[in-house]
Amino acid sequence: MAIGWVSALKLVPWGDVIQAAPHVLKAAKGLLNKSPAEGGGDATVAPSAPAGIALPAQNAGELALQHVAQLEARVAQLEQAQHASAQLIEQMAEQQSQIVQTVGLLRTGATRLAWACGVLGVVVIGLLIQVLRS
Repeated sequence: MAIGWVSALKLVPWGDVIQAAPHVLKAAKGLLNKSPAEGGGDATVAPSAPAGIALPAQNAGELALQHVAQLEARVAQLEQAQHASAQLIEQMAEQQSQIVQTVGLLRTGATRLAWACGVLGVVVIGLLIQVLRS
């Protein structure tokens, strides 16, 4: 099972991932900046009935106003959800950037460890040959 993960990690172009991480982070921050701030909606929205409950209307004009008020409330909810999603995307991009940096450091360490093991193996073989000759 571990061999599958190792081979999968070797297939990842880490150089490209590391180069793309700052761009992903900037894009997420830009998305967050473009979304409207919380509380930036219209404060003069009239109170409306909960979804699915119709207030008795005297005429078609009042019914239309109620419908518009419900739609405005729904738009405000969607804006808040969009803002929360943008914040989550930014946090995930920052975490991904940190993970990419950590993986890069681990990859460098693993390469150094492999070289050290290779050198140690050559030294051990040389010592064994030296011991067997004497």
